[in-house]
Amino acid sequence: MKKQDKVKKIHKILNDLYPDPSKPLNHKDPYTLLVSVLLSARCTDKKVNEVTPELFSLADNPKDMSKIDVRTIRRIVKPCGLSPQKSRAISNLSKILVKEYDSKVPKNFEDLESLPGIGHKSASVVMGQAFGVQTFPVDTHIHRLAWRWGLSNRKSVEQTEKDLKRLFPEKSWNKLHLQIIFFGREYCPAISHIRDLCPICSKYGRKDMK
Repeated sequence: MKKQDKVKKIHKILNDLYPDPSKPLNHKDPYTLLVSVLLSARCTDKKVNEVTPELFSLADNPKDMSKIDVRTIRRIVKPCGLSPQKSRAISNLSKILVKEYDSKVPKNFEDLESLPGIGHKSASVVMGQAFGVQTFPVDTHIHRLAWRWGLSNRKSVEQTEKDLKRLFPEKSWNKLHLQIIFFGREYCPAISHIRDLCPICSKYGRKDMK
């Protein structure tokens, strides 16, 4: 089967299973999304959503957050892991937004990626979900599935992003990113994956994968 034919079939399966995927992180605006994405590093979306209501009840905008003591932020976000780094990053990026961006989240990759704790993947999520720019954030889970499905060679997450952008229509990227995440959780987990029970791997997965 030609790769482009396989891509179309995989895309159809994902559309059939998840026609309208919800956004995993609870947020009300670009700033609360930015903080939630930062907290999600090496942490589940579920845990982030459990933590952020208390944090945002204290401060849900850069100006207010910049005035909160870092120790208070750290206490609240501790369940998300890496709390020393994450609490400092939240405090520092909030101060930067107030000082340099009129308390607004910038709408471009360069400025977003210059903020503490925000890398390319996080910036892609914000650009896609907050500002509607078609992006394809690739985390370790999407990286793994793209390899299992023979769509990328597992060389790096950067290469996987390029491969997926090349294979799928640009207008589908934001939605597809979420569809693959949900599919991975339900059918294609990292551990205890059963190939024959996976709707995609069973038909289109790599032959050298168990």
